[in-house]
Amino acid sequence: MGRRLTVVAAALVVYVGVAVLFFVTVTAVMRGGDGGAVFGGRVAVVELEGIILDVEPLLRDLRAHRDNPLVRAVVIRINSPGGVVAPTQEVHDALVRLREAGKPVVASLGAVAASGGYYIATAADEIYANPGTLTGSIGVIMQMANLEMLMKRVGVDWVVVKAGEFKDLGNPGRPMTPEERRVLQALLEDVHGQFITAVAEGRKLERAEVVRFADGRIFSGTQAITLKMVDSLGSLEDAILAAARRADLPLPPAVIRPRRRLSLPDLLSSELGLGTGLLGRPALPIFKTPLYLMD
Repeated sequence: MGRRLTVVAAALVVYVGVAVLFFVTVTAVMRGGDGGAVFGGRVAVVELEGIILDVEPLLRDLRAHRDNPLVRAVVIRINSPGGVVAPTQEVHDALVRLREAGKPVVASLGAVAASGGYYIATAADEIYANPGTLTGSIGVIMQMANLEMLMKRVGVDWVVVKAGEFKDLGNPGRPMTPEERRVLQALLEDVHGQFITAVAEGRKLERAEVVRFADGRIFSGTQAITLKMVDSLGSLEDAILAAARRADLPLPPAVIRPRRRLSLPDLLSSELGLGTGLLGRPALPIFKTPLYLMD
C-alpha cells in the first residue's frame, strides 16, 4: 500500500511539473517569445511608440525584465518624436537600473527617435540607427497661445483672481510679461541642461562637445554617427544581435517580442497641442521635434 502511494505521488509530481512547463512555454509564445527560450537566456524587446506621455506599461515591462533571470539583455525600439519631460526621464532611469542589474541595453532607433526619444536612447550601452533615422533635437519647448485680441473681438472678458504673482503665468487672455518670460526661460534652461548632462554622460562625451549640437537641430542617422550620438548603423535585428553578443548568448538568440498595445497617446499627432496650456494653465515643458513627411 505504501509503495502504491509513493508511485501515485511521484506520478502526480511529474504531471504537475509537465503542466507547469507547458503553461510557461505557451505563455512565452503568446507574448511573442520563442518557446525554446524557456530553457535558456534570451533577449527581450520593448517598444517606445509615439508621444512620451503614459509610460507606466513600459516601466512595468522593464521592471519585469530586470527581475526575470532568463532575460539576459534588453533592446528598446524607439519610434518617438519626444514628449513630456518627467515620463521621459523615468524611462531613461529605468534603463539605467537595468544596466546596473547587469543586463545590457541596446537602443534601436526607428523612423524618428528625436528629442525625448533620443534622451531615452542615451541610457543604453549601445545605440543603433538607420541611415535615414531622424534623431537629435536636443532642446526643450513650451508653447502657449495669446488669445487677447480674439477674446476682445468676440466680447469675452477674462477675469482672474489669484494669490501669488506668477500663479496665472501662461494666461491666454493677456500678453506675457517680461518677468514671466524670464521665469519660464530659466525653467527651460534648467531642463535643457539636464538633457545635455544625460547625453554627455550616456555617450561619454565632453559636455562642451554636446553643447555644440544641442541647439534643437535634428540629424540623420549618418550625421549622428559623425557626432558620436549613435554607435552603429543597423536595423532592429542588428541591435538584437548586438545585445546577444553583450550578454554572451548564442546567435541567433531566443527573443521575447513586445506585446502590442493601442493607447490614446499613440493615436495623437505631436501637433495636436500636447504640451500647450489649457484654460489659462501654464504649458508643460516638453521634449519635442516636428514630424517630417516625405512624398
